[in-house]
Amino acid sequence: MIEIDSKVLTDLESGFTIPPKPELLQSLQTELNSDSPELNNIANIVAGDVAIAAMVLKVINSPYYGLARTITDIKQAVMFLGLEGITNLVTGFLLEKAFDQDKCCIRLERFWDTASEIAAISTLIGKKLKAKVPTENLHMVGLFHDAGIPAMAMNYANYVDVLEESNRNYHLSLVAREEAAYRTNHAVIGYFLATSWNLPKNICQLILRHHDDAYLDTPTFSQDQLTYATLKMAEDIVHVNRRFVHSPDWPDMQEKVLTVLDLDEEEYQDIKEDAEELFHSLA
Repeated sequence: MIEIDSKVLTDLESGFTIPPKPELLQSLQTELNSDSPELNNIANIVAGDVAIAAMVLKVINSPYYGLARTITDIKQAVMFLGLEGITNLVTGFLLEKAFDQDKCCIRLERFWDTASEIAAISTLIGKKLKAKVPTENLHMVGLFHDAGIPAMAMNYANYVDVLEESNRNYHLSLVAREEAAYRTNHAVIGYFLATSWNLPKNICQLILRHHDDAYLDTPTFSQDQLTYATLKMAEDIVHVNRRFVHSPDWPDMQEKVLTVLDLDEEEYQDIKEDAEELFHSLA
Protein backbone atom coordinates (compact mmCIF):
# COMPACT_ATOMS: atom_id res chain seq x y z
CA MET A 1 0.00 0.00 0.00
CA ILE A 2 1.30 3.45 -0.90
CA GLU A 3 0.93 5.95 1.92
CA ILE A 4 1.10 9.73 1.58
CA ASP A 5 2.07 11.45 4.80
CA SER A 6 0.19 14.44 6.18
CA LYS A 7 2.98 16.86 5.23
CA VAL A 8 2.56 16.04 1.53
CA LEU A 9 -1.19 16.62 1.75
CA THR A 10 -0.66 19.88 3.65
CA ASP A 11 1.85 21.09 1.04
CA LEU A 12 -0.58 20.29 -1.75
CA GLU A 13 -3.49 21.90 0.03
CA SER A 14 -1.60 25.14 0.68
CA GLY A 15 -0.82 25.77 -2.96
CA PHE A 16 -3.34 23.76 -4.93
CA THR A 17 -7.02 24.34 -5.68
CA ILE A 18 -9.36 21.39 -5.92
CA PRO A 19 -13.16 21.34 -6.12
CA PRO A 20 -14.73 21.27 -2.65
CA LYS A 21 -16.92 18.35 -1.65
CA PRO A 22 -20.46 19.06 -2.94
CA GLU A 23 -23.26 19.55 -0.40
CA LEU A 24 -25.26 16.76 -2.03
CA LEU A 25 -22.41 14.30 -1.41
CA GLN A 26 -22.08 15.50 2.19
CA SER A 27 -25.81 14.87 2.71
CA LEU A 28 -25.54 11.38 1.24
CA GLN A 29 -22.51 10.49 3.34
CA THR A 30 -24.16 11.83 6.51
CA GLU A 31 -27.22 9.65 5.91
CA LEU A 32 -25.07 6.66 4.98
CA ASN A 33 -23.04 7.01 8.18
CA SER A 34 -26.07 7.39 10.45
CA ASP A 35 -27.06 4.59 12.81
CA SER A 36 -30.01 3.57 10.64
CA PRO A 37 -29.66 4.91 7.09
CA GLU A 38 -32.98 4.97 5.25
CA LEU A 39 -33.54 4.17 1.58
CA ASN A 40 -36.27 6.80 1.39
CA ASN A 41 -33.99 9.50 2.75
CA ILE A 42 -31.25 8.63 0.25
CA ALA A 43 -33.80 8.61 -2.58
CA ASN A 44 -35.14 12.02 -1.55
CA ILE A 45 -31.63 13.52 -1.40
CA VAL A 46 -30.79 12.26 -4.90
CA ALA A 47 -34.18 13.20 -6.34
CA GLY A 48 -33.66 16.75 -5.05
CA ASP A 49 -31.09 17.32 -7.82
CA VAL A 50 -32.98 16.84 -11.07
CA ALA A 51 -29.87 16.61 -13.25
CA ILE A 52 -28.20 14.01 -11.03
CA ALA A 53 -31.42 11.99 -10.74
CA ALA A 54 -31.77 11.95 -14.54
CA MET A 55 -28.17 10.76 -14.94
CA VAL A 56 -28.70 7.95 -12.43
CA LEU A 57 -31.76 6.70 -14.29
CA LYS A 58 -29.96 6.96 -17.62
CA VAL A 59 -27.05 4.86 -16.41
CA ILE A 60 -29.07 2.23 -14.57
CA ASN A 61 -31.26 1.69 -17.67
CA SER A 62 -28.26 1.51 -20.03
CA PRO A 63 -27.15 -1.73 -21.74
CA TYR A 64 -24.28 -2.47 -19.37
CA TYR A 65 -26.63 -2.96 -16.41
CA GLY A 66 -28.77 -5.25 -18.57
CA LEU A 67 -31.99 -4.96 -16.55
CA ALA A 68 -35.04 -6.87 -17.69
CA ARG A 69 -37.31 -3.93 -16.90
CA THR A 70 -36.95 -0.16 -16.96
CA ILE A 71 -36.26 1.65 -13.67
CA THR A 72 -38.53 4.69 -13.65
CA ASP A 73 -37.83 6.48 -10.38
CA ILE A 74 -34.98 7.11 -7.98
CA LYS A 75 -36.45 5.02 -5.17
CA GLN A 76 -36.40 1.98 -7.45
CA ALA A 77 -32.82 2.82 -8.42
CA VAL A 78 -31.78 3.05 -4.77
CA MET A 79 -33.45 -0.28 -3.99
CA PHE A 80 -31.64 -1.91 -6.91
CA LEU A 81 -28.19 -0.41 -6.26
CA GLY A 82 -28.27 -0.28 -2.47
CA LEU A 83 -27.18 2.60 -0.27
CA GLU A 84 -23.46 2.46 -1.06
CA GLY A 85 -24.07 1.72 -4.72
CA ILE A 86 -26.22 4.79 -5.32
CA THR A 87 -23.79 6.95 -3.34
CA ASN A 88 -20.85 5.77 -5.45
CA LEU A 89 -22.75 6.35 -8.68
CA VAL A 90 -23.84 9.85 -7.66
CA THR A 91 -20.30 10.72 -6.52
CA GLY A 92 -18.99 10.07 -10.02
CA PHE A 93 -21.57 12.38 -11.55
CA LEU A 94 -20.87 15.12 -8.99
CA LEU A 95 -17.19 14.92 -9.88
CA GLU A 96 -17.94 15.74 -13.49
CA LYS A 97 -20.01 18.76 -12.46
CA ALA A 98 -17.33 20.02 -10.07
CA PHE A 99 -14.86 21.31 -12.66
CA ASP A 100 -15.26 24.63 -14.48
CA GLN A 101 -14.23 24.56 -18.14
CA ASP A 102 -13.26 28.24 -18.01
CA LYS A 103 -10.61 27.45 -15.39
CA CYS A 104 -9.11 24.43 -17.19
CA CYS A 105 -6.58 24.40 -20.01
CA ILE A 106 -7.92 21.14 -21.48
CA ARG A 107 -11.25 20.26 -23.09
CA LEU A 108 -13.29 18.77 -20.29
CA GLU A 109 -16.01 17.41 -22.56
CA ARG A 110 -13.52 15.11 -24.29
CA PHE A 111 -11.96 14.10 -20.96
CA TRP A 112 -15.31 13.16 -19.39
CA ASP A 113 -16.42 11.33 -22.53
CA THR A 114 -13.37 9.10 -22.20
CA ALA A 115 -13.86 8.65 -18.44
CA SER A 116 -17.52 7.72 -18.99
CA GLU A 117 -16.55 5.18 -21.65
CA ILE A 118 -13.95 3.61 -19.35
CA ALA A 119 -16.55 3.46 -16.55
CA ALA A 120 -19.08 1.82 -18.88
CA ILE A 121 -16.61 -0.72 -20.27
CA SER A 122 -15.31 -1.50 -16.76
CA THR A 123 -18.87 -2.22 -15.63
CA LEU A 124 -19.50 -4.50 -18.60
CA ILE A 125 -16.26 -6.42 -18.07
CA GLY A 126 -17.03 -6.79 -14.36
CA LYS A 127 -20.40 -8.36 -15.09
CA LYS A 128 -18.77 -10.97 -17.34
CA LEU A 129 -16.07 -12.08 -14.93
CA LYS A 130 -16.27 -15.34 -12.99
CA ALA A 131 -15.46 -13.46 -9.79
CA LYS A 132 -17.96 -10.92 -8.49
CA VAL A 133 -16.84 -7.29 -8.54
CA PRO A 134 -19.32 -4.60 -7.37
CA THR A 135 -20.33 -2.76 -10.54
CA GLU A 136 -20.82 0.52 -8.68
CA ASN A 137 -17.15 0.39 -7.57
CA LEU A 138 -16.06 -0.22 -11.15
CA HIS A 139 -18.15 2.69 -12.39
CA MET A 140 -16.82 5.01 -9.70
CA VAL A 141 -13.16 4.08 -10.25
CA GLY A 142 -13.63 4.37 -14.01
CA LEU A 143 -14.90 7.92 -13.67
CA PHE A 144 -12.64 9.02 -10.82
CA HIS A 145 -9.24 7.37 -11.49
CA ASP A 146 -7.92 10.20 -13.69
CA ALA A 147 -9.66 13.06 -11.84
CA GLY A 148 -6.24 14.48 -11.01
CA ILE A 149 -5.84 15.43 -14.68
CA PRO A 150 -8.57 18.15 -14.77
CA ALA A 151 -7.42 19.24 -11.30
CA MET A 152 -3.89 19.79 -12.63
CA ALA A 153 -5.30 21.49 -15.74
CA MET A 154 -7.16 23.85 -13.43
CA ASN A 155 -3.97 24.79 -11.55
CA TYR A 156 -1.25 24.80 -14.24
CA ALA A 157 -1.81 26.84 -17.39
CA ASN A 158 0.84 24.88 -19.33
CA TYR A 159 -0.43 21.46 -18.29
CA VAL A 160 -1.99 20.94 -21.71
CA ASP A 161 1.53 20.94 -23.19
CA VAL A 162 2.64 18.16 -20.83
CA LEU A 163 -0.48 16.14 -21.66
CA GLU A 164 -0.11 16.58 -25.42
CA GLU A 165 3.58 15.62 -25.37
CA SER A 166 2.74 12.49 -23.42
CA ASN A 167 0.02 11.60 -25.94
CA ARG A 168 2.47 12.06 -28.82
CA ASN A 169 5.35 10.11 -27.31
CA TYR A 170 5.01 7.20 -24.89
CA HIS A 171 8.73 6.73 -24.19
CA LEU A 172 8.18 8.62 -20.94
CA SER A 173 4.99 8.12 -18.94
CA LEU A 174 2.58 10.95 -18.19
CA VAL A 175 3.26 10.48 -14.48
CA ALA A 176 7.02 10.89 -15.06
CA ARG A 177 6.47 14.03 -17.14
CA GLU A 178 4.21 15.49 -14.46
CA GLU A 179 6.76 14.75 -11.75
CA ALA A 180 9.48 16.46 -13.78
CA ALA A 181 7.35 19.56 -14.39
CA TYR A 182 5.42 19.92 -11.11
CA ARG A 183 6.99 17.55 -8.52
CA THR A 184 3.65 15.76 -8.22
CA ASN A 185 1.37 13.77 -10.55
CA HIS A 186 -2.29 13.26 -11.35
CA ALA A 187 -2.50 10.00 -9.34
CA VAL A 188 -1.42 11.82 -6.17
CA ILE A 189 -3.72 14.78 -6.92
CA GLY A 190 -6.60 12.40 -7.64
CA TYR A 191 -5.94 10.64 -4.34
CA PHE A 192 -5.96 13.99 -2.53
CA LEU A 193 -9.25 14.93 -4.18
CA ALA A 194 -10.79 11.54 -3.37
CA THR A 195 -9.76 11.69 0.29
CA SER A 196 -11.03 15.25 0.66
CA TRP A 197 -14.38 14.03 -0.68
CA ASN A 198 -14.30 11.17 1.89
CA LEU A 199 -14.39 8.40 -0.68
CA PRO A 200 -13.87 4.84 0.64
CA LYS A 201 -10.21 4.25 1.52
CA ASN A 202 -9.81 1.35 -0.91
CA ILE A 203 -11.09 3.53 -3.77
CA CYS A 204 -8.63 6.27 -2.79
CA GLN A 205 -5.77 3.76 -2.83
CA LEU A 206 -6.77 2.46 -6.27
CA ILE A 207 -6.76 6.03 -7.60
CA LEU A 208 -3.32 6.59 -6.08
CA ARG A 209 -1.90 3.38 -7.55
CA HIS A 210 -3.66 3.19 -10.92
CA HIS A 211 -0.34 3.59 -12.77
CA ASP A 212 1.61 1.31 -10.41
CA ASP A 213 2.64 -1.62 -12.62
CA ALA A 214 3.73 -3.58 -9.53
CA TYR A 215 0.23 -3.63 -8.04
CA LEU A 216 -0.60 -7.02 -9.59
CA ASP A 217 2.85 -8.61 -9.22
CA THR A 218 1.61 -10.83 -6.37
CA PRO A 219 -1.91 -11.95 -7.27
CA THR A 220 -4.22 -12.06 -4.26
CA PHE A 221 -7.45 -12.01 -6.30
CA SER A 222 -8.86 -9.52 -3.83
CA GLN A 223 -11.73 -7.21 -4.75
CA ASP A 224 -9.26 -4.35 -5.09
CA GLN A 225 -6.98 -6.28 -7.45
CA LEU A 226 -9.97 -7.39 -9.50
CA THR A 227 -11.16 -3.78 -9.72
CA TYR A 228 -7.68 -2.57 -10.70
CA ALA A 229 -7.26 -5.26 -13.36
CA THR A 230 -10.72 -4.56 -14.79
CA LEU A 231 -9.90 -0.85 -14.99
CA LYS A 232 -6.64 -1.52 -16.87
CA MET A 233 -8.43 -3.77 -19.37
CA ALA A 234 -11.16 -1.16 -19.91
CA GLU A 235 -8.59 1.62 -20.34
CA ASP A 236 -6.87 -0.37 -23.07
CA ILE A 237 -10.08 -1.17 -24.94
CA VAL A 238 -11.12 2.49 -24.95
CA HIS A 239 -7.61 3.60 -25.92
CA VAL A 240 -7.45 1.18 -28.85
CA ASN A 241 -10.88 2.22 -30.10
CA ARG A 242 -10.13 5.93 -29.77
CA ARG A 243 -6.49 6.03 -30.89
CA PHE A 244 -5.90 2.68 -32.65
CA VAL A 245 -2.97 1.85 -30.38
CA HIS A 246 -2.72 0.12 -27.01
CA SER A 247 -2.68 2.20 -23.85
CA PRO A 248 0.84 2.91 -22.54
CA ASP A 249 0.39 0.60 -19.52
CA TRP A 250 -1.04 -2.38 -21.38
CA PRO A 251 2.08 -4.13 -22.77
CA ASP A 252 3.48 -4.49 -19.24
CA MET A 253 0.08 -5.21 -17.67
CA GLN A 254 -1.73 -7.60 -20.01
CA GLU A 255 -0.39 -10.90 -18.69
CA LYS A 256 -0.86 -9.86 -15.05
CA VAL A 257 -4.38 -8.53 -15.74
CA LEU A 258 -5.50 -11.78 -17.37
CA THR A 259 -4.00 -13.81 -14.50
CA VAL A 260 -5.83 -11.80 -11.83
CA LEU A 261 -9.10 -11.84 -13.79
CA ASP A 262 -8.70 -15.61 -14.37
CA LEU A 263 -9.17 -15.25 -18.12
CA ASP A 264 -7.62 -17.40 -20.81
CA GLU A 265 -6.98 -15.90 -24.24
CA GLU A 266 -10.30 -17.08 -25.71
CA GLU A 267 -12.32 -15.71 -22.78
CA TYR A 268 -10.39 -12.44 -22.98
CA GLN A 269 -11.16 -12.08 -26.69
CA ASP A 270 -14.86 -12.82 -26.11
CA ILE A 271 -15.17 -10.15 -23.41
CA LYS A 272 -13.07 -7.74 -25.48
CA GLU A 273 -15.41 -8.15 -28.46
CA ASP A 274 -18.48 -7.55 -26.29
CA ALA A 275 -16.85 -4.49 -24.77
CA GLU A 276 -15.88 -3.10 -28.17
CA GLU A 277 -19.44 -3.61 -29.36
CA LEU A 278 -20.70 -1.62 -26.36
CA PHE A 279 -18.05 1.05 -26.99
CA HIS A 280 -19.34 1.60 -30.50
CA SER A 281 -22.93 1.71 -29.29
CA LEU A 282 -21.93 4.48 -26.87
CA ALA A 283 -20.04 6.48 -29.50
